[in-house]
This record gives sequence, structure tokens and C-alpha cells, in this order.
Amino acid sequence: MSKKEPPEKRSVKQSIGRFIRHNRIPYAFIAPAVLVMFLVHLIPTGEAIYMSLLNVTQKTFAAPFSSPFVGLHHYQRILGGLFLGSEEKLISDLTQSVVNSFWFTLWVQVGTLVISLILALLLNREFVGRGLARTLVLLPWVVPTFAVGVIWRFIWAQEGGLANRVITDWLHLNEQPIRWLIGENARTALIIPAIWRGLPFTTVMLLAAMQIIPTDIYEAADIDGANNVQKFLYITWHYLIPIIAVTTLFGIVFNFFGFGPYNIAITLFGTDQLGKYVDLIMVTIARQSFGYQLYGYGAAASVLIMIAALFFTGLYYRFFREGLTSE
Repeated sequence: MSKKEPPEKRSVKQSIGRFIRHNRIPYAFIAPAVLVMFLVHLIPTGEAIYMSLLNVTQKTFAAPFSSPFVGLHHYQRILGGLFLGSEEKLISDLTQSVVNSFWFTLWVQVGTLVISLILALLLNREFVGRGLARTLVLLPWVVPTFAVGVIWRFIWAQEGGLANRVITDWLHLNEQPIRWLIGENARTALIIPAIWRGLPFTTVMLLAAMQIIPTDIYEAADIDGANNVQKFLYITWHYLIPIIAVTTLFGIVFNFFGFGPYNIAITLFGTDQLGKYVDLIMVTIARQSFGYQLYGYGAAASVLIMIAALFFTGLYYRFFREGLTSE
């Protein structure tokens, strides 16, 4: 004789059933997107994780999932080298690229935020040609990242480049043309195009936030005798905090973990051998994975980058939750 289900359990099942029936149409609409996300993201991610446990090289690439199983060897090799140091060139190059990516991302984010904030404040004012100026601000954003590298490669050219022409020929700040793409100057040559590429998005987001600030708040501040600096610090900045938090998160993920700087760097310098000053982490992983044909090692490095990105995003949201969700 079958036992009857407890009333509480039967009530939960009925509630779940009613919820599914009530939301069946929304579920039907999002089902294709969920399926595409599963095919495009989850399956390749699972394959990458499994490949990171194998010793996939040029010899075994024809049947990668039949390669020798090495377990966590790649992870131990990479993490041990990053935290304890290693004389192995693969690991030392990866360590240097992590440091380079950190400073690159820091300078790009600071430069982008400061310049975008200035541009947004200017574009928020009334002046003749404001619509044209707002349109021109968007131009760097519509340029593909690989084209950004090509454009700035001509600007940084030692002979005949626009940068050297302005510095040496027009302003006479330097006697000899500067070699922008070699040595420590390469850092500046990579950071400035990345800032230029990121300005439109951040500027438009900040400008949109300024547009929704109620004007009566500024009028009340004028009555109380507040100056422009006080109005910016106590009114404008308060409304910009959520936008700054979101754009900063996107910028860090894009510049540190993403492939945008990879495209700019490769086309700017014309090679993936960028040297110790500008070798970014994604460039290094791509070079070591495909150039050296160490696919299992590269898969492990990519998985670690994915985990680091997820951890950073969660940590960022935890510490900046108020800024991300404030109204």
C-alpha cells in the first residue's frame, strides 16, 4: 500500500506546477537564448576544462581528447611559478605579462575615467555644435580594435608619424624623433590607444547619467550659495557613482581579461613578440598556446583566467554593491 505524500510536500509541488504554468510563455521565449548560451559557452568551457587536464601538443592535436592524462599538472606548474617563482621561460613570461596587464589596466582605467568625466561635463553644457561634438566622440568606439592598432601605428611612426611631427617639428620639445614602439616608450604607445578606444563608451554613459539629474536640485544649491565645485562633489558625483562602478568593472574585465587589448597590441606592434614592457597576459597565453603549440597548457592558463575573472567580478560586486545598485 503506497504511502500518501505529506501535505507540505504536495503543496510545494502544486506551487511549483502553478508557477511553471503561469510563466510558460516567458520560458518559451528565453529557451532559444538559453540553448544558444549552452552551445556557445558551456560546452566549449567544459571542453577547455577537460583539455587542461591533458597533455595536448602538436603531436596529439589530431585527437586532442585522446592525449595523455596529466591531471592538475599544468595548474600546479602555472600557479607554482606565479606565486613561488620559476626560471622556466614559459612561466617567467606569463608572470611578467600579469604584471604588465595590471599596470596597463590601471593606467587605462584612470586615464579613461578622468578624460571621459571631463568630456561628459563639457558635452553636458549648452554650446553651438554640441550635437556634432557628441557624435564625434563616438568615432573611436565604432572603429574595430584591430584598426585602432593600425591607425596608431602610423601615428607613432618614428619617421613621419604625427606624434613625432608635433613633438619635434612643431613644438620642438625633442631634438630627435622618439622611438615609440621600442623599449619603455612602448608602454605609453599601447596605453594611449587603449584609452582613446574606451573614451566613447564611458563618456556616453556618464553623459547619460548627467542628463537625468533633476535640475531643481542645482537650483536649490544655487539658492543655498553652493559653488560649481560643491555642486559637482555633492550632487553630480553622487549620481555618477553607479555608472562609474559599472564602467570600471566592464573596463577592467575588457582590458585585463579580454581580447580587446590583444587585437590593438598585435596590429600596433606587428607581432605577438611584444617584449617585457608590453607583453599582456592574453597575448602571452595565445602565443604560448598556438605559437608554441602547447594546447593543454594554454587551456589550463585560460581556465585560470576565467576563474580569476569570475572571482574578481564577484569580489567587486560584493565591495561595490551599493554603488552598483544605488538609484
